[in-house]
Amino acid sequence: MAFRRRTKSYPLFSQEFVIHNHADIGFCLVLCVLIGLMFEVTAKTAFLFILPQYNVSVPTADSETVHYHYGPKDLVTILFYVFITIILHAVVQEYILDKISKRLHLSKVKHSKFNESGQLVIFHLSSVVWCFYVVVTEGYLTNPRSLWEDYPHVCLPFQVKFFYLCQLAYWLHALPELYFQKVRKEEIPRQLQYICLYLAHIAGAYLLNLSRLGLILLLLQYCTEFLFHMARLFYFADENNEKLFNAWAAVFGVTRLFSLTLAVLAIGFGLARMENQAFDPEKGNFNTLLCRLCMLLLVCAAQAWLMWRFIHSQLRHWREYWNEQSAKRRVPAAPRLPARLIKRESGYHENGVVKAENGTSPRTKKLKSP
Repeated sequence: MAFRRRTKSYPLFSQEFVIHNHADIGFCLVLCVLIGLMFEVTAKTAFLFILPQYNVSVPTADSETVHYHYGPKDLVTILFYVFITIILHAVVQEYILDKISKRLHLSKVKHSKFNESGQLVIFHLSSVVWCFYVVVTEGYLTNPRSLWEDYPHVCLPFQVKFFYLCQLAYWLHALPELYFQKVRKEEIPRQLQYICLYLAHIAGAYLLNLSRLGLILLLLQYCTEFLFHMARLFYFADENNEKLFNAWAAVFGVTRLFSLTLAVLAIGFGLARMENQAFDPEKGNFNTLLCRLCMLLLVCAAQAWLMWRFIHSQLRHWREYWNEQSAKRRVPAAPRLPARLIKRESGYHENGVVKAENGTSPRTKKLKSP
């Protein structure tokens, strides 16, 4: 990992060398781009990596505002922030998660899940705060009609475009991290599923000019995922602490219903009432019946798949719980041993000495020899 003291060296550019030094390699590449800003010859190229491209000046009543649209140069910016995310991932892993996991003494399976949830908790929390700030400042919450009015939303504010670029960079960086973190083969298919699902929805909302609707759906989804991974972290710290799982289960169902309703309202009803319904990729207009059906089908299929996985996991959890309870009831109680009868001598006891009823000792005294 980055900035870690190592006692073992590996051959240069070998597999282990790349795995243990991938964050340092990324830091060197980022540093080269930043150094390029210092020289006039390379500054223009360096800005392609750092700043969003395709800016357009839009006149307003008071002055001009700068907006952005997407293009092929966005791939260069996304690549730069992929390396930034890899460096931040390594810093969080080494200076936060590794120190906590050493105190918990987790098994290999729990250690892998703890690292996954720890990284995602930090990412989801920062994304929720950032997304909520963008949604509030742009007025998407106070005016729900803005989700479909004036479609296509080709011109994006700086913070909206930069948010989407960073989101794409994070989920793209998660693909090589499966190799760098040596994730178990059993865990790779599950992680690939949700990584590809996030990439498909974020890229779809960005390329189809549905960025406003995508922000609201991401905000809802990230809130739910933050609760889930936070609940897992508390569970790893104390296995008896499952209260947050109950809160996550309640929020999960409400989020699925609200996301589906919002998508149907914006795509199925809002865009269907727009006057401009011509397919024009050059102008960014995809408001046709076929495109709307495909978008709704994708959103509904994703929500149904998430709900099916949730129900399946809950049923399995309840089944395991009831099996444990029934197993505890079937355990036979330990048989009680009969109380041992203590044979008492005739008479009564006084100061630990057996006395006869007439006051004499019941035992025969031995006569002393003359």
